[in-house]
Amino acid sequence: MDFFCSSYDSVTSSVKIISVCELLSGYTNKYIIKVQSNYINISKPIRNIIGEKMAIIPPALSPISTSLDKMLPDKYLVRIQETLIRAGMYVKASDIITLVLVSSIMLGLIAMLVFVLLGINPLIGLLIGLLTPLLIIAGWLFISMERRVDAVEMATPDFLRQIASLLRAGTGVETAMEDISKHGKGPLNDELKRAVIEIKIGSTFDEALLSMGERLKSQNLDRTFRIILEGRRVGGSLAEVLETVAEDLRAVLSLKRERKANVMMSVMFLIIAAIIAAPFALGMIVTYSTFIASVGTASPLTDAATTGAGGYIIIHSAIVGILIGIILYGNPKKGVKFTIPLVLLSYGIFYIIKTFGPSLLGF
Repeated sequence: MDFFCSSYDSVTSSVKIISVCELLSGYTNKYIIKVQSNYINISKPIRNIIGEKMAIIPPALSPISTSLDKMLPDKYLVRIQETLIRAGMYVKASDIITLVLVSSIMLGLIAMLVFVLLGINPLIGLLIGLLTPLLIIAGWLFISMERRVDAVEMATPDFLRQIASLLRAGTGVETAMEDISKHGKGPLNDELKRAVIEIKIGSTFDEALLSMGERLKSQNLDRTFRIILEGRRVGGSLAEVLETVAEDLRAVLSLKRERKANVMMSVMFLIIAAIIAAPFALGMIVTYSTFIASVGTASPLTDAATTGAGGYIIIHSAIVGILIGIILYGNPKKGVKFTIPLVLLSYGIFYIIKTFGPSLLGF
């Protein structure tokens, strides 16, 4: 069966029609494929079918999604789509944008009404409501991408050994990849299917493999794939190279797990300092300041101390999250997934103590 795809060339702005024969079953819902400078999109009828199967918005919001799909530039939609695919979310980019937009407006209005009833500046509630859905989706995508990369790394050694076994049996590399991609499930299987499709529509094996490493943003996988391509180029026994690389990667992953186990005590100390020690200590200081102000002359420094303590809690928790990323992964960017929950928990505890502390202590 042939699937006809429109290829948008971002350099020449030209549109081509490409026929992709025998598109692998199970990949029809992953409808964005990047090949060199071209972005390959499955034709509109198939995209509509995908939208019905993978819908995350109610039918009433479909017109908004369709309008956004037509209004927004293709290059931005493709970037968002690539991010969604990297996170393992095979939904239309316009649907995600619609979900975030509608959720932000609704939550912003609700938060603004709640803040008015509580006597707090409603603009703060509106800002919080508008940003919350975007932060939740962004955080979820970031965590999903990290988990997906970890899953691919864990499955890669077995995949390389399977390829080596097929090569010893006389099968070519491309054929071996296609045979393995037809069986099994998981993120690595999805990436293999995509690489096979890219080879079928014109990419070389080297480009498809390097593209997979680039998409996953994993130094271990990128290094592994480059070693494989170098071994293939020099003409040695590729099966032996694959088995050696598989064992090397397995050892690297084992060292990573061992390092995590060895530094968990340090991580627990940082977490306790962020969500218990600092919020409790500063909350009690603010509570004591409130007591002093109630029995004596109120000082303008009391409000400034409260604001400063809250700012310190947020900055401290953010730094702790980054430090955890450095300790566990050697990468501060991976600490972002710890930063947001640490900030919310620590500030929440601080807020509860400074708000209810005076009444609980009888001040």
